[in-house]
Amino acid sequence: AESVVHVLADFLGTDSGMQVIIFVRAIVEQYPDLRPPLLNKLVESIDSVQSNQVLCVCLWILGEYTESADSITEAFDTIVEQAGEPPFIIQTKDKEAEKEAAEAEAPKMVTKNVVLSDGTYATQTVYSEAKAPVASDTTASLRRMLISGDVFLGETMAASLTKLCLRAGDLPEIEPTKVKSMTGTAVLAMCGVVKMAEVTVAAQRSSLADCQERITLCCRALLDPSAQAHLKKIFLKEGRERFAEFLKIIKERELKEAAKEADKEQEVTTQADDLIHFRQLKSMAVSGGDLDLDDGADLARATGYDSAGALSSELSHVYQLSGFADPVYAEALVTVHDYDIVLEILVMNRTPNTLANLTVELATMGDMKIVERPQSHTIGPLDQMTIRASIKVSSTETGHIFGTIVYDDASTREKCYVNLNDIHMDIMDYIRPAHCTDEAFRSMWAEFEWENKVAISTSITSLLEFLNHIVSSTNMSCLTPFDGKSEKGSFLAANLYARSVFGEDALVNVSVEKKDDNDGKLAGYIRIRSKTQGIALSLGDRITSVQRGLPEQTSKQ
Repeated sequence: AESVVHVLADFLGTDSGMQVIIFVRAIVEQYPDLRPPLLNKLVESIDSVQSNQVLCVCLWILGEYTESADSITEAFDTIVEQAGEPPFIIQTKDKEAEKEAAEAEAPKMVTKNVVLSDGTYATQTVYSEAKAPVASDTTASLRRMLISGDVFLGETMAASLTKLCLRAGDLPEIEPTKVKSMTGTAVLAMCGVVKMAEVTVAAQRSSLADCQERITLCCRALLDPSAQAHLKKIFLKEGRERFAEFLKIIKERELKEAAKEADKEQEVTTQADDLIHFRQLKSMAVSGGDLDLDDGADLARATGYDSAGALSSELSHVYQLSGFADPVYAEALVTVHDYDIVLEILVMNRTPNTLANLTVELATMGDMKIVERPQSHTIGPLDQMTIRASIKVSSTETGHIFGTIVYDDASTREKCYVNLNDIHMDIMDYIRPAHCTDEAFRSMWAEFEWENKVAISTSITSLLEFLNHIVSSTNMSCLTPFDGKSEKGSFLAANLYARSVFGEDALVNVSVEKKDDNDGKLAGYIRIRSKTQGIALSLGDRITSVQRGLPEQTSKQ
């Protein structure tokens, strides 16, 4: 295992560095014997890391698990060397040099008049570009990222330096003068990070306030003995304990999923002594009824169709289109097959007259297109007929189907119209629960531009109960691991993820708080992000309609 991890550590500077460092972090926690060589490898590889997130995890590992005297001093000196001298901002001379280099590299345009072969004049414009110089930037990756304005990376570096200094103070092998020197260097580096956060335009105000508060806490832990007595345990022990609990939760979840998969594999679908019917080998004398029964059994096995819940599921998708007092009664059974919507419209003639040229004229609103329009039919007195229509769907969004029944009364020779009720197509027919990594979720969250923010207004008083209600009502999966048995605080934040049948991603962040000054009611926001506008708006409407309370509570009210 040690050799494998060492080989993987060589890929920290590649595109797959995030997956590698997450794996290394788990190995360092679960296998204490492998920590010394892995930490030495991280110290050697820190200069080759080019990703901000990967570098943050590297700094956290070095600050959390470096315990021996030699490794503490080596890790501290490497981090300080890579960060360079504060302040971590671009100096005026550097800015002027960059400006002059940019002007030199800019293309130069030369315009002149020339005489063509036919004796006419023309204007000729020539662009001349300087030869691109060979990149000779020798700045360390950590310093380059700090100068670019990565406030979170600076906070992570400050926390790691604080942990190393606190551990160095507990080791008798390290001289007190060396500890004081390390403390002074760490405090100077922290001040440089705060200065960088103040002058960086890209840093948000919330990031600046968080940076000042967090680094102030680190400085107090190093300089104030009374504060150090309270904060030392938090810095050196509780962070590692929380991470160990996180790994334990993930492992338990994987075991549960593996047990479910094993149970599924052990389910017996067909007994060993069941007869196998070869339909092609049956003689022609076999009645057609037997063949139909065999066909139905084959379809049931192939599709996993269960007739027990078929009737209830079909009834939930039956829509009444006209009233009972109308001369023509119509209802539709809506079946959604991913990209297609099939309408089976039952039309009943409630009059004693024959209805000729009866047509169901349909129209759609939304990203839906009618592929197969219903044909005209003639219905006898008190007769009924089923008319089929097919609609193509190309994106995930809420849509409406509306229409009119037009027919000619054979006795009165009049043309009659019956307006039909709208059929509301729910977005939940296209949403499927899915899973993705935290890194992929954060990447998509930063990339997607459409956002819908819904304020929480509900009668539910339990945080976990509200979260479970939102998850079940929106047909999404919760990516945030939590203990579903009890609530441990007054605040809950979770990420939900789903994917549509069209391959579109839907991201939801739930941030809810139980406020004591609001009679224990829940407050907060649910943010929805997607690449298309339809999913964001439709999911927002769905959440707004279902968040009021549980179905039992809503029915009682």
